[in-house]
Amino acid sequence: MPLIQITLSTPTPLPAAAVTALQRESTQLMQRILRKNPALTVSSVSQLPLAAFAADGEAVASAASLLATITAGTNSAAEKAEFIAAAAGMLGACIGPTTAPVYVALQELPATDWGYDGRSQAARRAGSQS
Repeated sequence: MPLIQITLSTPTPLPAAAVTALQRESTQLMQRILRKNPALTVSSVSQLPLAAFAADGEAVASAASLLATITAGTNSAAEKAEFIAAAAGMLGACIGPTTAPVYVALQELPATDWGYDGRSQAARRAGSQS
C-alpha cells in the first residue's frame, strides 16, 4: 500500500494527461519492481511554481522529486535500488534536462506505524493470518 508523492516545477504546468501518466507509471513501477498492489497504491502530483526548486542556492527552471512510503522490510536493497533508478528515469523524461538533482526517496515505516482506512499494516497482517 504505497503512498507516492511527486513534486514538480516546470516552465509550464503539465497538462492533466501528463499528470495522469505519471500517476499510472509510478503505480506500475511499484507493482512491477516492488510487488505492491496497484489497487492500494495512491499517488499525488504537486506542481510548484516556476523556479520553486533550488540547487546550490540558485533557482532552477525545472526539477522533480518523488517520495514513496512503503512498509519496512517488504523489499530487498536490490529491488529498492531498481525502483529508485526507474523512478528517476521516469521523472527525468517528464521534466527534461535540469541542473538540479532528481531525488527519489523510499521511506520505510514499521507496519505498526501506518495503514489505511483506520487499520495499521500490522493489524491487517494479523487479521489475514487468522
